[in-house]
Amino acid sequence: MTTPQPLGAIGDLAKRVQAAGFSGLLFTETGRTAYLNAAVASQAAPDLELSTGVAVAFPRSPFVTAASAWELQEGSGGKFRLGLGTQVRTHVVRRYGVEFEHPGPRLRDYVQAVKACFEAFRTGKLDHHGEFYDLDFITPQWSAGPIDAPDPKVDVAAVNPWMLRMAGEVADGVHVHPLGEPGYIARHVVPNVAAGAEKSGRSPSDIAVILPVMTIVGDTDEERHKERESVRFSMSFYGSTPNYAFIWDEAGFEGTTARIREKQKAGDFAGMAAQITDDHIAQFATESTWDGLADALAEKYGGIATRIVLYNALADLERIERYGAVARRVAQF
Repeated sequence: MTTPQPLGAIGDLAKRVQAAGFSGLLFTETGRTAYLNAAVASQAAPDLELSTGVAVAFPRSPFVTAASAWELQEGSGGKFRLGLGTQVRTHVVRRYGVEFEHPGPRLRDYVQAVKACFEAFRTGKLDHHGEFYDLDFITPQWSAGPIDAPDPKVDVAAVNPWMLRMAGEVADGVHVHPLGEPGYIARHVVPNVAAGAEKSGRSPSDIAVILPVMTIVGDTDEERHKERESVRFSMSFYGSTPNYAFIWDEAGFEGTTARIREKQKAGDFAGMAAQITDDHIAQFATESTWDGLADALAEKYGGIATRIVLYNALADLERIERYGAVARRVAQF
């Protein structure tokens, strides 16, 4: 996983990731777009599988998103996955300037509209009529046309049970939240994705479970200290979102979000991180020696995750080769 980089830098990073032995690179979307980074990476490191993880859906029309994904699938030789998410209301309304009402049903319709556009690029016929999107006009001039690769897979970010069921019903995969510890996955992700898949006549195994994992690795505590504190900060950032409060609560850390938000409102970022105890970290992250990390990840997430995404492996580029070796071992399980 990486945040998008300046376009002049992402090619070299992609080459290093590929050379280190990772199978893929997943781009979040912050101030820079995920799509342009993926395009550069696809040409610099053609063996990598690439994914947006996730791109914000609503500010872009389904057709624009579908066209971008289509070109990336073609340019990567069929190694691209389209990961979409809603973001949160404040960002969507006040930063992007678009509507956010009924985000779950809107994203469901959006995914189906994107897939209808894929079909239209192959057939020349666009016919999608949903609750939020009506698309029925395309001409050869405005179609990307067929490509020599399968349609891109479309994955969605989901946290609450409704969204997880929706992912199982209409998407090809689900991006689990970085706070997705094993108990949450067992209680919510697995049964709800399965229920959604059953509703659409599919097997749960048809739905990829894409799982970002925060890791703390080193052969001494001094080595692991830097990553532990970085993970503590990341968890406090995610933990400030009210919609995620139930994940902490159900894991036995009641009131974590409320305490983080109190510090956040005071502008006390160090205080936010301090609300994440070592017990939080032990349950929500994976800490290990270098030799034991692959086995620890396999034991914790084996049989659940289709793809493990190393959340903070690129935070320290000096150790990218060591993380790459872990990725190669995980891929063998």
